[in-house]
Amino acid sequence: MALKMTIDEMTAFFDEVFPQVKGDFTVEALEEMGVTMRLNVSERHLRPGGTVSGPSMFGLADVAVYVAVLGMIGPEALTVTTNCSIDFMRKPVANADLIAKCKLLKLGRALAVGDVLLFSEGSDKPVARASLTYSIPPK
Repeated sequence: MALKMTIDEMTAFFDEVFPQVKGDFTVEALEEMGVTMRLNVSERHLRPGGTVSGPSMFGLADVAVYVAVLGMIGPEALTVTTNCSIDFMRKPVANADLIAKCKLLKLGRALAVGDVLLFSEGSDKPVARASLTYSIPPK
């Protein structure tokens, strides 16, 4: 199954349907059944103590699976998260963007399942691991 969207198409679509987070996320690589994304960390993503907040890490994992699914099925804005499990494993590096590496494990007609590892930029040790399921709207 080939990709249905390019990085530029994905970025334009995402900016259109989610203008409230424009500039927060960057698609670094989009491939068949996967994506590498960046959370462009700013002050609003930090919790007391200066580390990236859990909700920001969840957001990156969630967006990564969404983008991976849309890359494969095309621009379906109503594709939605139905389940998420996330393990926070270590404190992110201070003043570093977060990188998500997402792989889709299953892409069916109605559901998609993806795994995501989150890393601080420049580190090879994951800060979190997430598993998400998405519901794909019927055609």
